[in-house]
Amino acid sequence: MKRNPVQFQKSLSLKAFLKHYGDEDKCFEARFKWRWSNGFICPNCGHHKSCHLNTRKLRQCYRCHRKTSLIAGTIFESSKLPLTTIWFQAIYLLTQTKKANLHFFKVGNVNRYLHKPL
Repeated sequence: MKRNPVQFQKSLSLKAFLKHYGDEDKCFEARFKWRWSNGFICPNCGHHKSCHLNTRKLRQCYRCHRKTSLIAGTIFESSKLPLTTIWFQAIYLLTQTKKANLHFFKVGNVNRYLHKPL
């Protein structure tokens, strides 16, 4: 049976993880590259040119003026939690173990975790 390279890759250290995704700006840049690897494309009209609205971290198309969020249509969409301190670190911790705790993924447990005051 052929070896799966993803299954046998070296894990990322916490220090390296924080170097790549240690603050909100780095997480934002990574999410932008993952979502629009060839540059921004408006989901409404397909135009490639846009401007960045700093107040709400949105992209606005120059042609149709539609505002598009980087996290719209993702698991981060309706969350008010910051990408760095909660989401990216949780994903990191769950993916670095060979035997992730699947009990965490039950709907009731996730809801309880996300609704606890920080």
